[in-house]
Amino acid sequence: MTTIKHIASQAGVSVTTVSRALNGYSDVNAETRKKIEQVAKELNYSPNSLARSLVKNQSETLGLLVSGFNKESVKDGFTVEVMSGINSYIAETQYDLVLFNTDSSKQRKKTYTQLCKERRVDGVILQGIKTDDPYLEEVMESDIPCVFIDIPVSSKHVGYVSTDNVEGARNAVLHLLELGHRNIGMINGHKQAFVSKERLEGYKQALLEYGISFKDQLVKDGSFGEKEAYRETMSLLKEQPDVTSVFCASDLMAIGAISAAKQLNYCVPEDLSVVGYDDIPLSSYISPSLTTISQDKFALGYNAAEMLVKMLKYQQPPEQCILKTELKIRSSTSATS
Repeated sequence: MTTIKHIASQAGVSVTTVSRALNGYSDVNAETRKKIEQVAKELNYSPNSLARSLVKNQSETLGLLVSGFNKESVKDGFTVEVMSGINSYIAETQYDLVLFNTDSSKQRKKTYTQLCKERRVDGVILQGIKTDDPYLEEVMESDIPCVFIDIPVSSKHVGYVSTDNVEGARNAVLHLLELGHRNIGMINGHKQAFVSKERLEGYKQALLEYGISFKDQLVKDGSFGEKEAYRETMSLLKEQPDVTSVFCASDLMAIGAISAAKQLNYCVPEDLSVVGYDDIPLSSYISPSLTTISQDKFALGYNAAEMLVKMLKYQQPPEQCILKTELKIRSSTSATS
């Protein structure tokens, strides 16, 4: 096996110079660096990643910790698109990426710091944590660099990337109001999700702009699931027959809401307009195609990975990155008759 001693001997430089050149230190002049890299290539040199990590006290491995990643997450497509963005950026760097899944029960058995040390990660991108999960407080107190996705809290070692959920939800409900709807229901996610709180706030703001009082009985929690949203929409429409439109805090829940409406012999959008949130691939293929709030899920992941690498490699402070959303008007909404 070729070592840096072999490279040093053939290149006519010291072992230290070879090590510093191959590890990207700036005090090796360009000509020497080029010569060393050429010799390393000729000798088919492959660095010992474990040895390098011990010397640099860095593993050059990042953790992607996703809470609640399951079969329905794949159907939704949201998490997968975010992961694609993360992977795309990491592929451009020297870092490797390790995925580990978690939930509230797992978090009570093993601390966040234990998990990071076992996996030997330099930093973590974290998605799906709930407001009451044990890891949330641990992450905030830890000195391990971390970037949250859709969790708008930060500290000296923690940044986040999210979309403007309040404005996105506000625009969704304003669209319904502009179409003449006044009895607007909402199928929200769940009370432990940061985005649910923000999207509920956007719903309230839009109603307020039109002088409409918020009614708690028009809001149901669908837990971001298609079946749960189906069940809650059935309940909402039976309890509140005057509802003419529904804003759902995710597209998957909107699909469940449309199924419930059809089961009750509502025509969408003639009898009930439905707006979703996320713009997942399924939203443009269902019938009727779904009016929704589009957020750039790939960019969420890409920006999170970029932020974490800059924190680790260049010691940049964590940031708070908010991405814009866009209303996509399709066939599931129409004016009231």
